[in-house]
Amino acid sequence: MPTSICPECEEEVYVDAEMEQGDRVSCDECHSNLVVVGLDPIELDLYEASESDDFAEKDDFEAHDYEDGRY
Repeated sequence: MPTSICPECEEEVYVDAEMEQGDRVSCDECHSNLVVVGLDPIELDLYEASESDDFAEKDDFEAHDYEDGRY
């Protein structure tokens, strides 16, 4: 799996090989929201939401159906 460096905490961030420029990920270490800005090599930048951004829309998050009923 490709990796890059978090611009906030400088920890390694794993990036899905199918990601494209503009896709978003989060750093597991500092929980910063990041955006893919380069592909070869993978480069990440801090994601800054704007008022017109629909980042929090339901379709942007995968629902996980846990056995104990949590989502």
